[in-house]
Amino acid sequence: MSRRNNEPLSDRVARAAEALLAEQHYVSVADVFCRLGWLDASLLEQWRRGQAGSLDEVTRSGLPRIREAMMHVRAWAVAKGLTPSETAYVAQTPRRQPLRFSRGDDPGLEELFRTHWVSSELSEKKRARLAEKASRAPELVVIVPTRDDWTCHRCGGTGDLLMMEDGGPACLGCAGLGDLVFLPSGNALLSRRAKANSKRHAVVVRFSRTRGRYERQGLMVEPQVLAELGEAIA
Repeated sequence: MSRRNNEPLSDRVARAAEALLAEQHYVSVADVFCRLGWLDASLLEQWRRGQAGSLDEVTRSGLPRIREAMMHVRAWAVAKGLTPSETAYVAQTPRRQPLRFSRGDDPGLEELFRTHWVSSELSEKKRARLAEKASRAPELVVIVPTRDDWTCHRCGGTGDLLMMEDGGPACLGCAGLGDLVFLPSGNALLSRRAKANSKRHAVVVRFSRTRGRYERQGLMVEPQVLAELGEAIA
């Protein structure tokens, strides 16, 4: 048996939490689980996109062990004098539905999962800024497909762009983004202004096989915003 398996869970949690606090000035249960090896970053992203019923469904540990680890996180944070901050988690979908952490919607587990423990060394202004950033809804992501033969899981249609949903790829019309227009990357000032002024927007990405990652191609924004900015810049 390895030394790591012999190490008490409380010590493993404390070590993971200490590293996270040093890196980002706050600690969340989800981040600790990633450090413990219980949660893959890819599965965490699927959950954020609303493609998993609850976070504990994709966590590599049973509910008793999850509960134990969460209690260790809280005990460590209280002992360190960290400030609790409940964080809103919403899905990376147009509906922005609240994300679930536990299959049974256990109020106690939900609260522990949503609580971020913030460094007491930060000023009140910085803590407030960190809390606002953590609660900010994630950007919607639209994908340029690498294959032409994909079909929308809702209507059976296709198109030049898609959004991944729980049931599979969806065309922008079915995803509720069909009225947005594409603004390609290249004009940083125009992109910033369009993003700031468009009530709805989405990042457009395409998978690069050579680099093995998704790369940003531009934005989907409201057409009237782009028209107004185009006239202003002209």
